[in-house]
Amino acid sequence: MFTTLGSLQTPCLVVDKIAFLHNLSRMEKHLDAFNVALRPHLKTVKSIAAASYILADKQAGCTVSTLKEAETFAAEGYTNITYAVGITEDKLQRVLALINQGVNLTILLDSMEQAMLVSQFCSENECTIPCLIEIDCDGHRAGLSPKNKEIVTIATILESSGLYRGLLTHAGGSYACSTAEQLIQFAEKERSAVVAAASMLEEAGITTTVLSIGSTPTALSTQNLDGITEVRAGVYTFFDLVMAGIGICDIEDIALSVLTRVTGIKRSENKLFIDAGWMALSRDRGTASQAFDCGYGLVCDQAGNLLPGLKVTSANQEHGVIECEPGFTLPDVKHGDLLRILPNHACATAAQHSGYHVLSYDDIEFWPRFGGW
Repeated sequence: MFTTLGSLQTPCLVVDKIAFLHNLSRMEKHLDAFNVALRPHLKTVKSIAAASYILADKQAGCTVSTLKEAETFAAEGYTNITYAVGITEDKLQRVLALINQGVNLTILLDSMEQAMLVSQFCSENECTIPCLIEIDCDGHRAGLSPKNKEIVTIATILESSGLYRGLLTHAGGSYACSTAEQLIQFAEKERSAVVAAASMLEEAGITTTVLSIGSTPTALSTQNLDGITEVRAGVYTFFDLVMAGIGICDIEDIALSVLTRVTGIKRSENKLFIDAGWMALSRDRGTASQAFDCGYGLVCDQAGNLLPGLKVTSANQEHGVIECEPGFTLPDVKHGDLLRILPNHACATAAQHSGYHVLSYDDIEFWPRFGGW
């Protein structure tokens, strides 16, 4: 018996498999021209089934943002993992356990304190934990300025213990871009930051083997990857309204949506009520600062076609309110009809659910996902 959308309990996550596979192909083809490795960030999908499409070769590199992700993917045979969040002492035993299982797990740090802590831990446990130093390329988050001499000191501490591998940066500030030209400039800013830091280390006699950069907007906008060894990106797998607002994808490229049913109608107020609240959509309002505010998500019909002028304007725990933009009226819907809501932030929305109902060519598959830290 084939599963149908109408048989699914709402709210639930839906993935358009054709769009998903197209998104993967787009990123791979774009980076092929630069002869660099793609190290996909699996934090967006958090799914073994989804990862099998993103990274068919389990020995190829991937990125994670939690040790739970590292442990779960390692248990499935993924052996080349970068844990791209600043390390703390309490996590080192879990890191060591993975390395002892044969996983090539690399960690991230940006201070002398962390470097000495990891170096001492490795000495006490007679082990080697490869380390990357985080570079701040745009003032958006953690890391050291590429001209900061402390980078040399940290690299020297790590090098003396055989732990230094390279540099990593993330142009999170690119999410504030609004034009193709700005995205190209941000991509170059990201690239040049780690190249400059690597040059400073080279002058100090320290060789950098890994120069890792990446965000979905910059990865798809870059025109120059000279000196870079790998690119990381994650949300490109599904895309979302934030990415569409930046201009890095079209609405039709968004592969993820929340399937919901109409639970109430107030035609006199041009309002629909649905059974997807913030527990299903998340509270992420990432488009609020963009040129067009998508509320808590834009509205599609059951088939995934955008319904112009509609968006989820408010969300309570288990119900959302859809309203019309000025000049639009409600479509001809009735109680119980299915709609699909496109998410502001794919990672945040996906995190609210236990899995994906994947619209395949002739059926609906289910891909479980996991959470935790």
